[in-house]
This record gives sequence, C-alpha cells and structure tokens, in this order.
Amino acid sequence: MQPHIQFKPESNELHLLDQRLLPRTEEWFVCRNMDDIIFALKEMVIRGAPAIGVTAAYGCCIAAGNADPSSSHWVTDLDRQLTELAQARPTAVNLQWAVNLMRETWNVRPDIQLGELHRMWIAQAEELHRQDDKINREMGRHGAALLQNGDTVMTHCNAGALATGAYGTALGVIRAAVESGKRIHVLANETRPFLQGARLTAYELAQDEIPVTVCCDNAVGLLMAKGMVQAVVVGADRVAANGDAANKIGTYTVAVLAKRHNIPFYVAVPFSTIDFATASGEDIPIEERTPLEVTHIQDRQITPDEVPVLNFAFDVTPAELITALITEKGVIKPGELRNFKS
Repeated sequence: MQPHIQFKPESNELHLLDQRLLPRTEEWFVCRNMDDIIFALKEMVIRGAPAIGVTAAYGCCIAAGNADPSSSHWVTDLDRQLTELAQARPTAVNLQWAVNLMRETWNVRPDIQLGELHRMWIAQAEELHRQDDKINREMGRHGAALLQNGDTVMTHCNAGALATGAYGTALGVIRAAVESGKRIHVLANETRPFLQGARLTAYELAQDEIPVTVCCDNAVGLLMAKGMVQAVVVGADRVAANGDAANKIGTYTVAVLAKRHNIPFYVAVPFSTIDFATASGEDIPIEERTPLEVTHIQDRQITPDEVPVLNFAFDVTPAELITALITEKGVIKPGELRNFKS
C-alpha cells in the first residue's frame, strides 16, 4: 500500500488518506492546525491505535510550527493544545502515549527555543513513524509462525497498514505469513457500524492480492461451526496489565465463539498499546460515538425516527479468552505481561 500518513515539513502539513471515503474514493485530508488534527481523529479520517499515535506526534509538530515565538504565551498555548490533543479520543492508549513522548523531550529542555523544538519534534515524529513500521514487521514475523499453510484466518475491524504507520498489526501477521510462502485466506468481518472490515480490510488485502472474503458479523458462529476458520487474529486499542484487550465492538463476541469452537484467538499489538497503568479491562474507558453511524448508511437513514441507539465503539475481551498476544518482543501469554512491567 502507498503511505497513507504523509508529513510535509516544508509546509508544516499532515496529509491523511481519508478513510471515511474508502474504498470507492481516494482523497487526502490536509491538516494545517490542531483543529484539523482533532477533527481527523474524532471523525475517523484516521483510526487505529498505532496510526492515531503517529498522527498525534505529527499533530504536536504542527502545533509547534504554528506557534508565535514572539508571543509571551506560546508555552502555555502549546501546552494547552497538547492537552486537548491527548483527550481527542478516550480508548486508544497510543494517543496519550505519543503526546507524552513528545512532552517528555520538551520537559527535558524547558528553555528550548520554539524553532528548535519544532525541528526536534519533527525528527522525533518521523522516527516514531519509522519505528512503527519496524515494530509491525517484527510482530508479523513472530505471528506468521503461528499460522499454517492453507489456513483461513478471521479478522475483526481493520488492523492493517491503514490502522498503523505502515504494514499492520493483525494484517501484518497475515502479510508476513504470505510473504513467507504460506497460502492464507482471510475472512474479514464487516464490522458494523463503521464497516472497517468490509471497507478497509478488504481494500488493503485486495490491493495486495491476498485472498479475502467479507462476512456479516452475525455469521461468525456459523462459519466457525462449519470448520471454515482455523485462527482469529485481531488488533487492539488498549491492553490492560492483566491482558484484557479493548478492540472494536464485536471482538468479545468473536472471542467467545472462538473459545467455544477451540479456535486460537490472537491479539497482535505493539508494546505501546499495552497500558500497564490500567489494571484490567474494567478500567478501560469505552468510547461512545454518534448514533448517526448506526441510524444512517452514508446519508440514508435506515432506522425509524426518534428510536434511541447505543453505539459503543469498543468492547473488552477478557484475558482468559485470548490464546496469546503477538508483540514485537515475541508471542506472550496474557498472564506473562507482568514479567514485562518496568
């Protein structure tokens, strides 16, 4: 896939492939200020925990580049913008993680000049972006060994290149298996209501010529009962210290069904998505999104007027339902995370 997150240092702009319009339309959303960045995050122009982290890092660069060095208030103004950015979405821990990384480099040099801070942050954000690609490929290498030649692998939501800086977490595992010579077929759950599986996972895999079939979310149990699924690989937006994993709504259901049918259920995540400060899934904040995502498909309303809607964006899969976490440090049982807590 072409790079879908492109920072332009000469103009201090971030260009994002607008994921709201895929797969039919490929258009770029240009972020020139913090309002644009926060809009892109909240409105799902960009989504997926690692991609949110990369975007947030570049957002800090844009804020610094737009600040007025002649103003006596630029420090407090920039600090306020970073706080607003970190709060743009609640569940994906990579957002706060990336903003905190940028803050830490600033805190080390609190008297730094604005221009130098801007240049330093650009270098840091670009390195974070490069590292995301490297980490995903390491995860892919570890995870590919878990898949057998000829396997059909189910995914839920999109955890591919579009959800990361490049390559992908769950889809990175699949890509790595295919690159190693294994024949892999993917069942992409459509993932209502935003249809990340039907629109984005299918789009990515079709571009890479990896066989993919889109499935209705409520067909998961039937497909497993028929023996049509050999493994499930998903991503996550946050993993708690005990191994509970928050991912797109419906993931918990898939995990329960996988357990019922003795199908391994893997969660592919970088360590930046593991939140050791959160004890368990009960403590992970679950984002609620606009009812319009449920009541409408594009601009067409499909539900009766004035009928209430629940639109939780994520659910939590308990650690006991997770066969293993696939990370850049290897394949880890959820209960083993305590060995990595610093």
